[in-house]
Amino acid sequence: MSNNNHRLRNPLKTARGLGSAKDGTHHFIVQRITAVALVFLGLYVLGLLVHLAGADYATVRAAVANPCNAVILVAFLLSMFWHAQLGLQVVIEDYVHTPGLAVASQLAIRFICALAAIASVLAVIRIALG
Repeated sequence: MSNNNHRLRNPLKTARGLGSAKDGTHHFIVQRITAVALVFLGLYVLGLLVHLAGADYATVRAAVANPCNAVILVAFLLSMFWHAQLGLQVVIEDYVHTPGLAVASQLAIRFICALAAIASVLAVIRIALG
């Protein structure tokens, strides 16, 4: 008898408690926006690296200190680490099924990406400001 009641249960009742369905679209859109931004920013950074190939330290430092290049490098770094964090979050959500390990992994990924982004941006700012 209880088996029949389970089949007659409303699908919404079955889905309750399985997590929020309000954040997926925002996550998807932000990940696509950062991907598109990384295409253009990555091409610029790649061009800058090709242009600076074989240059001495002072030339590279002067190129990074250029305000336009510094802003684009900072935008590239922020987009890259944000996109990496979003992508790794999806991988953890899909493949890590132990709740404690999933939470610890999510926290570690956020912390590592934030720390790396801060260190990278501070390095560019330090070069840009002398």
